[in-house]
Amino acid sequence: MKTAVVICPGRGTYNKDELGYLGRHFPDPQMLAGFDAQRESAGQDSLSALDGADRFSLARHTRGDNASGLIFAATLGDFLSIDREEIEIVAVTGNSMGWYSALACAGALLPQEGFRVANSMGTFMQEALIGGQLVYPFLGDDWTPAPARKAALLSLATDIDNRTDHTLALSIDLGGMLVLAGNEAGLKAFEHAVEPVDGRFPMRLGNHAAFHTALQQPVAERGRAALSPDLFSQPALPMIDGRGSIWWPHASDTAALWDYTLGWQVTQTYDLTRAIAVAAREFAPDLFIVTGPGTTLGGAVAQSLVLADWRGIGSKADFKARQDADPVLVSMGMAEQRSSVTGQ
Repeated sequence: MKTAVVICPGRGTYNKDELGYLGRHFPDPQMLAGFDAQRESAGQDSLSALDGADRFSLARHTRGDNASGLIFAATLGDFLSIDREEIEIVAVTGNSMGWYSALACAGALLPQEGFRVANSMGTFMQEALIGGQLVYPFLGDDWTPAPARKAALLSLATDIDNRTDHTLALSIDLGGMLVLAGNEAGLKAFEHAVEPVDGRFPMRLGNHAAFHTALQQPVAERGRAALSPDLFSQPALPMIDGRGSIWWPHASDTAALWDYTLGWQVTQTYDLTRAIAVAAREFAPDLFIVTGPGTTLGGAVAQSLVLADWRGIGSKADFKARQDADPVLVSMGMAEQRSSVTGQ
């Protein structure tokens, strides 16, 4: 039996190729019907209708009030599909809204309550839609750690944030990428100040607000008013949050867990890079399993392992050699890798 840390993806991972993902993979029709009932009672399209649409619509499927529910359900369905006779899950973490999924995977939220949290917060963020996000890489193609480059970019962001009427902050520390968030003036100033990379970056993220910054305080307050601390219970598995802190089974303060989830987690930087480093060092798993939907988070996880110098992996070439010889990263969004952990 192999040990594994499971990593839950965040927003931006349910795209055209993922249309029909729940229909193909979700293992529990009754549970999905419960999610659909929640949305229909709130006047929202059901997940089954969204996932079963004839075609993917960027405007419809990537909205926060739709994307969050789709991604949460796809993630939880994949988690439930892991073959527990072959894989021992030793911890769970996630990226950004993937924290809500991690809570449900680990048992700190029951599936229907986890869905309520993810769907509610996605809806609140969409209705407020405060600010925006962009992505910019600081690692080169070989993934060799570049701390000075990262520090210079973060210093630039701080300088911009200090300008009158400009807001800019680190939203997510995402492996070799910086996800920055702020108001329009702050985002534009950064875009004008940096060199374009690969004809793609800096890249604005559509339908994304200024997640994990102080601009989201009104959304956090709305979430705390709508979602009771009573929803939260002791996790059955260790959870690593966006600070790199571990919440242990039988030893977690559930009121503090609620407070973090609907407070700090919404308004402060989400450090996935640190969460992966802590997962690697504290739990030393045989595998890192990234659930679906999508396949984009795998690169950030691999880069995070390089940045942590995990087991001597110090570059992209090192990681590729290790992955080819004895895979350490499984992306369930890839059919050929999915089967290695589902037994199907």
